[in-house]
Amino acid sequence: MLVLTRKINEEIKLGADISIKIISISENQVKIGIEAPKTIQILRGEVYEKVKESTIEAAKASSHPKMNLTNYKIKKV
Repeated sequence: MLVLTRKINEEIKLGADISIKIISISENQVKIGIEAPKTIQILRGEVYEKVKESTIEAAKASSHPKMNLTNYKIKKV
């Protein structure tokens, strides 16, 4: 993990098209602004984890057990 110290209005660049700017700092909170292309999805960590868990649960629920199709086979005469 890279740890950087920044002051208000200073920014961090991630490549050419993403910047993270320190907006304000209070006792227990730092507000940041993120500029990125609309194609980049930005989520808070706790939201990302809930989305990931929901996706895993949905995938489990949609996987159907294999059906026994032997009763449905066409019998040759």
